[in-house]
Amino acid sequence: MVYDLIVLGGGPAGYHGAALAGRKGLRTLLLEQKALGGVCLHSGCIPSKTWLQAAKILTHARNGTAYGVKAAELHLDQQAVTARKNKVVRILSAGVKTKLQNAGVEVVAAKGEIQGRDESGFRVKAGAHCYTGKNLLVATGSVPVIPPIPGLEAGLGAGTIKTNAELFDLDHVPASVVVIGGGVIGMEMAAYFSAVGSKVTVIELLDRIGGEIDPEIAGILYDNYRKKGVDFKLNTRVTAVDGQRVQFASPTGDGAVEAELIILSAGRRPLLSGFGLETLRPQMENGRLVVDRGGRTSVPGLYAAGDVNGRSMLAHTAYREAEVCIDCILGGTAEVNYEAIPAVIYTDPEVASVGETAESSARKGLDVQTVKVSMRYSGRYVAEHEGGDGICKLIVARGDRRLLGVHLITEYASELIYGAGLMIDRGLPLDELEKVVFPHPTVSEIIKEAAFQYGSI
Repeated sequence: MVYDLIVLGGGPAGYHGAALAGRKGLRTLLLEQKALGGVCLHSGCIPSKTWLQAAKILTHARNGTAYGVKAAELHLDQQAVTARKNKVVRILSAGVKTKLQNAGVEVVAAKGEIQGRDESGFRVKAGAHCYTGKNLLVATGSVPVIPPIPGLEAGLGAGTIKTNAELFDLDHVPASVVVIGGGVIGMEMAAYFSAVGSKVTVIELLDRIGGEIDPEIAGILYDNYRKKGVDFKLNTRVTAVDGQRVQFASPTGDGAVEAELIILSAGRRPLLSGFGLETLRPQMENGRLVVDRGGRTSVPGLYAAGDVNGRSMLAHTAYREAEVCIDCILGGTAEVNYEAIPAVIYTDPEVASVGETAESSARKGLDVQTVKVSMRYSGRYVAEHEGGDGICKLIVARGDRRLLGVHLITEYASELIYGAGLMIDRGLPLDELEKVVFPHPTVSEIIKEAAFQYGSI
């Protein structure tokens, strides 16, 4: 039997693409040697958000006095937090299986290895069987970056250093934590452990935290977590790890810090080896599988979605890329608009962004104007956030007043940023944005307030 589509990998891109293909009538086979759901469901997005919800409840209870609520004898049970995480993962894993079953997708719990391609299609071996598909969707995801730092590999082997792959089975709160890397994952873990009582140190190679977020928002996030007791070492390079001791070098001198737990959060890289991709000789670039906006590789019939193509290593991007791949397989012309992909850091407060920043606009030579509004223009923000210092920024094209970017640091940022992404995707000018009716009181109203303030500049 020849399948219309074989999918390698059961993460967000893989299972979503397979389910969509099945619903569209394509005879689809999905190969996944581990649990369905991928890193996002089992050791990434979902476990971290489950943990962070526990931390948020604890933080709100501790700060309740400012709102007229007093709580005593607060205690976080890490074993219970991890047990609930496991329950959430089981529930969602069952949902993924049901989704694939309902779509008529055949799932084989085995590693897929590409054998080559002939006139019938792509040949993929899994276990003792060899399958053939007219089209092949590579959705193998990514793995943690392990920098060449002395002692790092030994620490990972000994369990004193953990990546996200091992972290979320933790059964106790460590007294101290060092986070290597102050990007998205690193900051979320710093947020959790600082909230539950660990002494947290973040070591970041760059001069700011949060990766490519707006610099001013990165500064506000930095100040928030310094006030919460997190020790940041910016412009700092880890030079060695010796047991529980992390050595570093910075412009102000060398030093070291010891911790019960060391978390490695130095980024992720596409997983391109170990499954025979080289037999097809697709175009590679900078350690990623090159695709166009339709998910097509340089090999006809070979598509790639999710982290493996390295374009936007986010689960929701993977979903959209998979949708576009299936549309193109069916003869469509859909493309991914990478300029309208939202990104979120689930700290407290949350950071959310979509589109251009002032920095990226300058690099591209775009003529833009920025408007910044305090979140205290939002009635709900003031009602729910005592002493908050959040902001919202709009990046607007001067000529046609199109919305090009939105950046916020505030509670609920993750829930409202999709609307900003939609506005950017549709090329909405501020004149049209001002006509949108936002429910009141909501934090989302800040976008309309910023648009009005831009009009008065």
